[in-house]
Amino acid sequence: MQGVTKVFTPLFRQGVSQQKALYRKPLLASSTAVQVRHLNVHEHSAFEIMKEYGVKLPKGIVCSTPEQAEAAFTSDELGGNEGKDVVIKAQALTGGRGRGHFKNGFQGGVHIVRHANEAKDIASKMLGQTLVTKQTGEEGKPVDRVFLMERLYLRREAYFSILMDRAHAGPILVGSPSGGMAIEDVAAATPELIFTERIDIQEGLTDEAVTRLTKNMGFEGQAAEECEDTIKKLYKLFLESDATLVEINPLSETPDGHVFVCDCKLNFDDNAEWRQAEVFTRRDRAQEDPREVEAAQYDLNYIGLDGSIGCLVNGAGLAMATMDIIKLNGGSPANFLDVGGGATKEQVQKAFEILNGDDKVKAILVNIFGGIMRCDVIASGVVAAASKIGLSKPVIIRLQGTNVEQAKKVIEGSGYRMIMSDDLDDAASKAVRIAEIVKSAEDIQVGVSFEIPL
Repeated sequence: MQGVTKVFTPLFRQGVSQQKALYRKPLLASSTAVQVRHLNVHEHSAFEIMKEYGVKLPKGIVCSTPEQAEAAFTSDELGGNEGKDVVIKAQALTGGRGRGHFKNGFQGGVHIVRHANEAKDIASKMLGQTLVTKQTGEEGKPVDRVFLMERLYLRREAYFSILMDRAHAGPILVGSPSGGMAIEDVAAATPELIFTERIDIQEGLTDEAVTRLTKNMGFEGQAAEECEDTIKKLYKLFLESDATLVEINPLSETPDGHVFVCDCKLNFDDNAEWRQAEVFTRRDRAQEDPREVEAAQYDLNYIGLDGSIGCLVNGAGLAMATMDIIKLNGGSPANFLDVGGGATKEQVQKAFEILNGDDKVKAILVNIFGGIMRCDVIASGVVAAASKIGLSKPVIIRLQGTNVEQAKKVIEGSGYRMIMSDDLDDAASKAVRIAEIVKSAEDIQVGVSFEIPL
C-alpha cells in the first residue's frame, strides 16, 4: 500500500498538506527523502487495533513459522477446507509488497494459496528472507511473520484514508471509488475521482460529511450504511489512538452488500508514546533504520538519509542549514543529526560513533554554534569517541560561540588530525571534496589517507 501523503499535496485544490517530518525538509536537500517520525505498525497489528473498534475485517492469523502457516490454513478460523482460497501476506513495513521480490529470488509478497502444504511452502520462502519493493530500495525489509487471511470475493473496491491537514489545522477524510490499486496512479490519471472532507476538530465528524463522502465513493443501500458506520469507527480510532494516518485500500463491498477493510496502514504520533503505551508495544524495531534505533536510545534526534557526508550539528535549524550548504557545494548529507542544546559528552560520543560506523559516510562534518551547547563539550565528545573507536574517517569541524577557544585547545591537544574551519561554507566545501576523493578511491579499490598538520 502506498502512502497517501506522498500523493495528494499537489493534487488537492482544497489545500491538503503533505504529512510532514518532525522537522521540515531542508529547501535544497529535499531531493533526499527524510523519514517521517511516526510509529508504523504491521498489517496484522493494525487489524488487531481496528478489531477493538468494531471495524469489520476478514478473518486472519499471523504466523512466524511455515508449520504455523500450515496449521492456520486448516484452522476453524480460516475455514479449514482444502481447496478454499486463503491469502498469505509477507509482513513488512512497505507498500507494493505484491509486486516486490525476495532476495532469495522468490517473487511477490502476497499470494493466494488453496492447500495447507502450499501455505507452508510459500511461508518457507518468505520467512527469514528480505523483501525488496519500490519503496524499500535494494536494502529491502526483513520478513519475520506472514499473515494468512480469508479471501473475500468482492463486488467493488474503494479507497479511504484519514490524515492531518496542516493547512486548516485538522483532520481530513480522503475517499475514492477507485480502490485496490496504487492511489498514486488514480491521482495521476483521474484526479476528479479523489474526494475530500475537511473536519473541524472542535465540531467533530458530522453525519453530512460522512454521507457525502460515502456517496462519492460509490456506496449505496446497505453498503452505504455499513460504509458510514466504518468511517465513524475509523475516525474514533484516529482520534483516540493519536494516529497520524489511517489508510484503507481497499475498502471493499461484497456481493451481498457488506463492507470490509481488506488492507490497511496505520501510523501513530511518536510524541504520544507516553499515553499510547499499548499501541507502541507493537513497534517492530527490526523494520526501522538501525542507526535511528540506536540514536533514539541516547535521546539523539537522528534521521538517516542516503548521502555520503555525516553531519553532527546542534539545533534543528542549523542542522537543516548545514544540509542545504552541503547540497549547494555539490554533496549529499548522510543524515540529519541534532544533538540539542543540553547534550552530554556521552551523547556526543555516541552520535560520533554512529556516524563513524556508517559505511555510507565518507567524511564527517561537525558544525556547532555554541550557545546553551558549549563547544568544549562537543570537542570532548568527539575526542572521546576517536579515542574509543579510532578515527577512520576524515573529520571537518567548524566551531563558533561559547567556549570555542577551549574547544580548539581540546582538539589540538588530542593528537588526532581534524580539519578546522571558522567558516561554514568553507567547511562544507572541504567535506564535499574529501568525500568525493574517498568515494573515488573506494570505487577503484585504492586506499587513501590524508596528511593534516597538527
